[in-house]
Amino acid sequence: MPAQNTRPSDYPQAVVQQIALLAQNIVIARKRRKETQAQWAKKLGVSQPTMARIESGDPSVAMASYVMCIWLISPSATLADLIAPQQDQAALEREIVRIQSRGTRVALGSAIKDIGIGAALTTRIGATQTASGLAALIAAQGLGKPK
Repeated sequence: MPAQNTRPSDYPQAVVQQIALLAQNIVIARKRRKETQAQWAKKLGVSQPTMARIESGDPSVAMASYVMCIWLISPSATLADLIAPQQDQAALEREIVRIQSRGTRVALGSAIKDIGIGAALTTRIGATQTASGLAALIAAQGLGKPK
């Protein structure tokens, strides 16, 4: 395994807390199923000591091991949905500001394509209308709301 650029002790506290919470939830899920660390380790294809590290919230454990735990708990959960382009509220808001500040005529479809939510609208309208339209589209599709 290649050397890490950032030591786990240098991670932002919010990241460490999220990993710890994930670890706690993994422990609860395993115990509710009345399974041992060794049983889960076998299912994950890792050693029991690695499973113990996962459950202790060790941030140096491979992400794939944590994702496998999530899959064991909820096979239908999709981790990628958490950071899908339509869920990236900060980027969507920046895109709206960028469009509003252009002051030129733009294609709404181009703006939507830029932010990755895919639509084939090509009506050319003013920048203010484009930003308003984009904001309305986001709201109408519920893209700005948490799932």
